[in-house]
Amino acid sequence: MALVYKLLNGTYILRKCLKPRVASCPFLGTRFADYCSSSFQKPVAAPGKAFSQQKIKGNLEEHHQREVALEITSPEDKPEISFHKAIKEEMKDHFRRLKDDIVKYWIGPEGRPLHEVLMEQAKVVWQFRSKEDLDKWTVTSDKAIGGRSEVFLKMGKNNQSALLYGTLSSEAPQDGESGRSGYCAMVSKIPRGPFEMKRSYDWSQFNTLYLRVRGDGRPWMVNIREDTDIIQRKDQMYSYFMFTRGGPYWQEVKIPFSKFFFSNQGRIRDAQYQLLLDKISSIGFTLADKVDGPFFLEIDFIGVFTDPAHTEEFAYENSPELNPRLFK
Repeated sequence: MALVYKLLNGTYILRKCLKPRVASCPFLGTRFADYCSSSFQKPVAAPGKAFSQQKIKGNLEEHHQREVALEITSPEDKPEISFHKAIKEEMKDHFRRLKDDIVKYWIGPEGRPLHEVLMEQAKVVWQFRSKEDLDKWTVTSDKAIGGRSEVFLKMGKNNQSALLYGTLSSEAPQDGESGRSGYCAMVSKIPRGPFEMKRSYDWSQFNTLYLRVRGDGRPWMVNIREDTDIIQRKDQMYSYFMFTRGGPYWQEVKIPFSKFFFSNQGRIRDAQYQLLLDKISSIGFTLADKVDGPFFLEIDFIGVFTDPAHTEEFAYENSPELNPRLFK
């Protein structure tokens, strides 16, 4: 009778070892397989000898408890990964955002009443208070063309500013093609709406760019790009200089939009055009002063405001709109 009971127990344990849930875990499968093989290699005890029925039952219960303690998960408990479900959730999110945009459009610009927008004299466009604010920006350097400059972006002290820092190197890459190098830049990402539609900033009611920065005395170039889908204009931008004082004190920089000059592929053009403030796509900061060494620029916020004392519309005379005779 004891021999029959032991054979039945061994068959039950072998069946437990061959379950898919154990086979899915190699480590557990090896342990249970060793136990099963050892249970069959043990000598069969005759009735009335040292291996009693009670001891066999106790060993079986002990292995049952060990199996429960290991908390083996079956394949049915694994999270289901469905491509169609992911697409469905993504479409729902885009339609929800589209619905929110339609509601905001009927309320007014940016979801606010029109009279509030028209009475607004100043506006903070970018500020740096969390990691999410840094994700709206990207950094680049001449490493993209084989240079040795490095640039990094992180949160400043007490998470109240953004710190742009790195090392500038004007050494040209040894590729036989590039003759100049040495720049680092920080550029804002183009805002996106539902279904990845491009958005733009409307600053037409303001006339001045307003920044609060702290630098190391280096000159920077502030670049503004217009929203355009024309490939021939992808390298066009409007730029102006920003001079940092250095030292531990913050400085407030105010640059009228009328001062920004037109450039294409890094070269200032003879024909100057006025910046279209209702189609702004991004803003950036570039360092290329040919002075090798470390640098840093700390930014508190970037905004726009209306300066009533500034009445200039455009600062450059060589414009087709102002002097059409120069371009006949």
